[in-house]
Amino acid sequence: MTSATIEKTDFRGWPNSYRISNGEVEAIVTGDVGPRIMRFGFVGGQNFFKEFTGQLGQSGETGWQPRGGHRLWMAPEDPVKSYAPDNGPVRIDVHNGVLEATAPVEPLTGLEKRIVVKMAGSGTHVEVVHDIRNAGEEPVELAPWALTMMAKGGFGIHGFPPRGTHPEMLAPVNPLVMWAFTNLSDVRWKLLEKYLVLRQDPQNPIPQKLGSFNRDTWGAYLLNGELFVKRMRAEGAIASYPDCGCSFETFTNADFLELETLGPMTRLLPGQTATHTEMWSAYRDIRITQWDDAELDRVIAPLVR
Repeated sequence: MTSATIEKTDFRGWPNSYRISNGEVEAIVTGDVGPRIMRFGFVGGQNFFKEFTGQLGQSGETGWQPRGGHRLWMAPEDPVKSYAPDNGPVRIDVHNGVLEATAPVEPLTGLEKRIVVKMAGSGTHVEVVHDIRNAGEEPVELAPWALTMMAKGGFGIHGFPPRGTHPEMLAPVNPLVMWAFTNLSDVRWKLLEKYLVLRQDPQNPIPQKLGSFNRDTWGAYLLNGELFVKRMRAEGAIASYPDCGCSFETFTNADFLELETLGPMTRLLPGQTATHTEMWSAYRDIRITQWDDAELDRVIAPLVR
């Protein structure tokens, strides 16, 4: 089985970046800050991911920087610990077509974060493994949290668990979680029977966020006729997931839209690691004529199964 090629490159002023490509899609991981995957898209095409132009090529800042791209955090969100700066160099290891980006242990949290990228030799599929190791001396309770900042102007899509009928199905199947700033009357939301849609509007700065749970968690982003999909399998009890039982969360403001997946809460003893795996893919020539269940069943559902 062939694997993708990995080569060192300069990305937006970060000279120690690495491009992974199989000729159809490409991902770029920077070794100058992070770990961050700063680009994913078709070769020669648009970057699905947000880029904060003024922060590209920079490093060494004292405070956390949004920058864009894909990152690894700890949940539940903590105003200090979740925002531990990732502004310094990371160790890049390449072997057998697999790239590993490992950050130094965070002085603030005692955590070591690593992102591992493995791209299929053909097609658009990418496996992204997220590891958080407790390098401290005390147990830590956290959930791994994989956040992807999407570029402006697209539509975020999330699927609910399989629907059913009453009274045949009496038990609840998933939470729908609100934050204090969530406003369901916001016109950027489209709540359907099977799907949740959130539109990114560069003219609307008001933050919006919702969370949900699905055993077969997935989030997709439609941008200029191309679709990015990330998927993961949620194991364990719903109650073990952070934020009132969320395996998926989505957020937007005027700058970006975020697709976020979460693992269960885990008590990490010193030296232990929590692992969270996403599967990515991309599709071209995707057209949605109307935002309803039938259209999303026709266009999106076959791509996220």
